[in-house]
Amino acid sequence: MNVFESAGASVQAEEPPREDDFLPMSGLQHLLYCPRQCALIHLEGCWRENVHTVEGRFLHERVDTPGTARRSDVRVARRVWLRSDRLRLVGIADVVEFHRTAPGVSPGSAAIEVPFPVEYKRGARKQSNADKVQLCAQAMALEESAGIAVPSGALFYGRTQRRLEVVFDEALRALTKQTTAAFHQLIAEERTPPAVNDARCPDCSLREVCQPLATSGRAEATRYLNNLWKTGREEPP
Repeated sequence: MNVFESAGASVQAEEPPREDDFLPMSGLQHLLYCPRQCALIHLEGCWRENVHTVEGRFLHERVDTPGTARRSDVRVARRVWLRSDRLRLVGIADVVEFHRTAPGVSPGSAAIEVPFPVEYKRGARKQSNADKVQLCAQAMALEESAGIAVPSGALFYGRTQRRLEVVFDEALRALTKQTTAAFHQLIAEERTPPAVNDARCPDCSLREVCQPLATSGRAEATRYLNNLWKTGREEPP
């Protein structure tokens, strides 16, 4: 029974997800950036380094030293392992800040620590929501483990050395769930999407594996030849 069936239907217990059902949260960013890149990495196991991936790796190596620290009312944890049974995703948060709130107004209420995930990215702020979706998945996993709402987080971009605060509103959460479902479907279907040769390709570390110039025009060429054969202007070999 799925969640879209009528509210009056009886509730059935769901089986716990198998470990092999879980996918990496980083794949959400890959999928939104380029579905073919996502499939090459997470389905075919392809990976190549270029200057951009090396810079990103060095940035994360500086950030991802496990440990905790405290500054004022903020506890900072680095390299935090995350798991979401609802999304069937696992991952590592570069940094999770735990912001201590003031005690509530009701008698006996105590201060709590609200998680605030921070993801480090090599470049500059992107026009797409790819980075935000990856961060939102981290927040949703933290909500499962901590049992409290995680309203916001931040993306730190190495090129600008600035944070971009991200609010996890309903629209972003819905996009994260949709992207997660599409990611699981991509892996389940075991089919790599065709190449699309566009402005994303020159900076992609998998360009030599993907071969967008050689493969992106095959469908167009096939349609052209079929049209020639149908009109009788050229006979098929």
